[in-house]
Amino acid sequence: MPRSSLDLGSEANRRTSSVMARNNGVVQPLLTDLYQITMAYAYWKSGKIDDVAVFDLFFRSNPFQGEFTIFAGLEECLKFLESFHYSDSDIAYLIQTLPETIEPEFFTYLKQLTCKDVTVSAIEEGSVAFPRVPLLRVEGPLIITQILETTLLTLVNYASLVATNAARYRMVAGKNISLLEFGLRRAQGPDGGLSASKYSYIGGFDGTSNVLAGKLFNIPVKGTHAHAYITSFSNLDDLGMTVIPHGETKVPHNLSELAVNWREKISHLIDISPEEASDGELAALISYAVAFPNGFIALVDTYDVKRYPINGTALQQCTVPHHNTDHKTRRSSLFKCDCQKINFYSYATELMDRTLRSGLLNFCAVALALNDVGYKAIGVRIDSGDLAYLSVLARNTFEKVAKKLKLPWFANLTIVASNDINEETILSLNEQGHKIDCFGIGTHLVTCQRQPALGCVYKLVEINGQPRIKLSQDVGKVTMPGHKEAYRLYGADGHALIDLLQRSSEAPPEVGQKVLCRHPFQESKRAYVIPTRVEKLYKLYWKNGEICVKSPPLSHVRERVQNSLKTLRQDIKRNLNPTPYKVAVSDDLYNFIHDLWLQNAPIGELS
Repeated sequence: MPRSSLDLGSEANRRTSSVMARNNGVVQPLLTDLYQITMAYAYWKSGKIDDVAVFDLFFRSNPFQGEFTIFAGLEECLKFLESFHYSDSDIAYLIQTLPETIEPEFFTYLKQLTCKDVTVSAIEEGSVAFPRVPLLRVEGPLIITQILETTLLTLVNYASLVATNAARYRMVAGKNISLLEFGLRRAQGPDGGLSASKYSYIGGFDGTSNVLAGKLFNIPVKGTHAHAYITSFSNLDDLGMTVIPHGETKVPHNLSELAVNWREKISHLIDISPEEASDGELAALISYAVAFPNGFIALVDTYDVKRYPINGTALQQCTVPHHNTDHKTRRSSLFKCDCQKINFYSYATELMDRTLRSGLLNFCAVALALNDVGYKAIGVRIDSGDLAYLSVLARNTFEKVAKKLKLPWFANLTIVASNDINEETILSLNEQGHKIDCFGIGTHLVTCQRQPALGCVYKLVEINGQPRIKLSQDVGKVTMPGHKEAYRLYGADGHALIDLLQRSSEAPPEVGQKVLCRHPFQESKRAYVIPTRVEKLYKLYWKNGEICVKSPPLSHVRERVQNSLKTLRQDIKRNLNPTPYKVAVSDDLYNFIHDLWLQNAPIGELS
């Protein structure tokens, strides 16, 4: 397929993969909460410099009412550890900001602080993960491992949330639909926009409109044009250069004249009068085609687009009570109403027949003109209106032109849809039989409007070899103490069956051997599992001041996401009422947790 204006710059991106090694300049030791520094001083003053701690970074529930999460952000965490160092200006700022009572020797200690004595084990980036199973295990001197908390959380929380959101979009769209991230303008600031582009790609999107993200992360860059480009032309007199060389012979041709002629010829074929079409729109499309003859894709809904009047005339005319409710909650009901008071199908069709008339006629005219001079258009983008209906209308138009003019490729022109699309929108469009080839998704993807935070936490589970537990009346907030390992056990059908946490001192589970798996807090919930495959989830990623496993290209992490999702049963991944995935503890860890709980829980007194 020829390069379109949707993918300008993708070749250059592939040549800049080395840029991925750059650190985000904002991610530095001072990107933390103040209490990490004040705790560090209190630890230091208490003589706890040599104390050794183990922290777990995990989340308590899956986002978006789903039953899985995609772990992302590990690469940025490792870059942060590698570059961790307080600069002279950092120390100067802390001296100025912290209380005057802090001893000067503490700042000397901070200036020399690095992550060389820290050890980090983690789940592989791009893997499916589940509540309570630590994503990262951070071990090392208490002060530095405490200081790392906030920065590691901010690097993992949003990354995993967006990657999960993107993976969900990919699942509902299907593998044959292209997904483009268009969210930079709606993201939470520049860094949020860059992170969204990176982790949307990891989650399964095919490209981004974010040019800087393309350069930094080697992501294919995609884009078309805005309504402003169309409305900047008033008529054909606004055209400048209209001559274009033939794609093969290089003989010059006037694209404007060809397009005007084609508009007249096909108007009867697609039943749209040239008088209904905007000359300014035609001029804009001709201009864009001259600029990008090999990649012409046009925005076609600038004029004559009308939305369904969900709260307007149509509903007011329907006197059947349940119909009003149905029509407000499900737009596709407009096509299905059997109400005798008004023919909703006819009403909707009459409205929609006017939609895209100008855009479709002008696009087809310019696309056929390009064909005359040796180029093939790519397709159209629809950014408003009823996307299901309009995509069918566009596809039918293309097929009609293809059949009449004997141009088979014309029937397969790409239809791109945008306009505030979310997960539920795509599910509804699937039900309505849309003809969309590509979705451009922005706001709901990058802001994660359905759930704006994942809620990862970072908890101390061991200090100086002694386990630590956080107790709470809310059992969900009770931590699982000690140094642990995690394993994924697979069933006979090849799917992941359960994640098992156990003490690091225990022997790992073995294939074909019965394993007792217990709910961490409910005594009666337990089951034996005989795994057909056992996967150790943690790998050593950081030790002795060095990255132990080189970060793979984003494309490999992206592939890892899809492969990891395939290990889950479909009922766990479904959008509505998914089956919870089981996370269990070994019998030894269960008894260890409850013994420690009893030792630390206060004994009440009745009087």
